Amino acid sequence: MNWFGKKKPTAPTTVSATSTARPTDPQTTIVTLRETIANQEKREEHIARKMEQMVQEAKAKMAKGDKKGALFAMKRKKLFEAEIDKIQNVKMTLETQVISLESAAQNAQTFKAMEAGSKTMKKIRTEVGIEMVDDIMDEIKEEMEMANEINEAISQPVDPLMADEDELLEELNALESADLEAELLAPPTKVSDFSLPTVPDSKLPALEQKEADDLKALEAELAGL
Repeated sequence: MNWFGKKKPTAPTTVSATSTARPTDPQTTIVTLRETIANQEKREEHIARKMEQMVQEAKAKMAKGDKKGALFAMKRKKLFEAEIDKIQNVKMTLETQVISLESAAQNAQTFKAMEAGSKTMKKIRTEVGIEMVDDIMDEIKEEMEMANEINEAISQPVDPLMADEDELLEELNALESADLEAELLAPPTKVSDFSLPTVPDSKLPALEQKEADDLKALEAELAGL
């Protein structure tokens, strides 16, 4: 209620840069979430012990006939049960966030690796284009052809008189013709100039025995007639 008849203007609220949540590293966030889950589990264990105490307290009061006190203890037990249900729901939400963050971080890492691979391949393709490959292949072919020509040149026989073979053959044929002509024009050789071997006066023993055998065979054949 304005007692002075004039409403005081309210200054616009500004949100400081430090109050806004900044994205952190996924691994740091995952660690924080797991620590929160661990704290929730510790709280859950503590409340479970409280529930057990309420049960024991209700039993003790019932034994003493204090139904009102036993009922109050059971109501507190119900409150603790509801709190445990909340904690379990919170734990499920935190576990879901952890799994989602781990999957997202893995996907981001995979994407970065694939992106780096794509950039590297593009860089290599830019540095080694198809034209450069064609030029290299042409140079290799030229070098191989040059090497083959060098090998053929080295393997050829080296004979300084190879070019004069035709001339030498003509000279050799001329010498053979001159020798043949000189032989034909030479005077005939006298018979007395030849020395013949002397003929033995007596027949050889083997020839005489053969003639005797032939003569006996002829006589036997004539006698049979």
